[in-house]
Amino acid sequence: MSQVVLKLSNAQIEKMALHYKPFLLPKIPPGGVFAAKLTSCSVTAYKSGKVLFQGSSCESEAKKWGQPELTATTKAPSSSKSSNLPDQFETLSVIGSDEVGTGDFFGPITVVAAYVKKDHIPLLKELGVKDSKGLKDDQIAVIAKQIKEVIPYSLLTLQNEKYNQLQQSGMSQGKLKALLHNQAIGHVLNKIAPEKPEAILIDQFAKKEVYYQYLKGQKVIQTENVYFSTKAESVHLAVAAASILARYAFVQHFDKLSKEAGFTIPKGAGAQVDIAAAKLIKSKGKDVLPHFVKLHFANTDKAWNLIKKKK
Repeated sequence: MSQVVLKLSNAQIEKMALHYKPFLLPKIPPGGVFAAKLTSCSVTAYKSGKVLFQGSSCESEAKKWGQPELTATTKAPSSSKSSNLPDQFETLSVIGSDEVGTGDFFGPITVVAAYVKKDHIPLLKELGVKDSKGLKDDQIAVIAKQIKEVIPYSLLTLQNEKYNQLQQSGMSQGKLKALLHNQAIGHVLNKIAPEKPEAILIDQFAKKEVYYQYLKGQKVIQTENVYFSTKAESVHLAVAAASILARYAFVQHFDKLSKEAGFTIPKGAGAQVDIAAAKLIKSKGKDVLPHFVKLHFANTDKAWNLIKKKK
């Protein structure tokens, strides 16, 4: 779909709202000032000052108000992360899934599957949806609160106690992730039924055949129109949205753990994490570790070594 974006002043947007008064829609998107539907063009103005024109006459309609900041007829990415994706994949209605927390010693694993219809793509772009790794926690919170009201999604949280039990029983982290992704995608498919996505995109953490090997024995396995791609958040906004929602949930759990610990817990698995774990053991005792951390990480032994050195 062709689209044009203008950057206008508040005064200009107010003037536009009056001009399009007969065409105004009752529902305004999050962060929006107004939305109007013309015969061959839709117009959406946002508090940021950006105005989005979509449709066959978007260019001529936009020219009434100024020079475009961006004119785009969506094209397939020049370098796709996965060669088996359909053409113009980024324009399709897609369920995307991503996870957060697998590399963090403290905190749970959060997995989200999110459904982004093609009609929602311009809005998500306007709201700043992109890979959560490029956003700060406060930005994540603002965007997540907006998009969770717009798109269907499923959030699954694997708390540390359960994670440690499953890991100690012999289940690999890869299998845990596959089970969570499959379940979250299934939840979203149930939410949007009888509607079906044009594709399902999983941020690839294992080869396709390995992923399905992990799922052997499950009652329901999602296989229809499922694709895998590394850096999938740059391939379709559905994965970027899932990444943001998963990160938001992860940060909230992390803040809760920090309050329980009595000090700010660091993310990741570096040296600062070892120090924090040692501090936690000394203040709360070793029995609290399974609640806070992924025990099989090398950080557990490193924390104990720090405690022994200080004795």
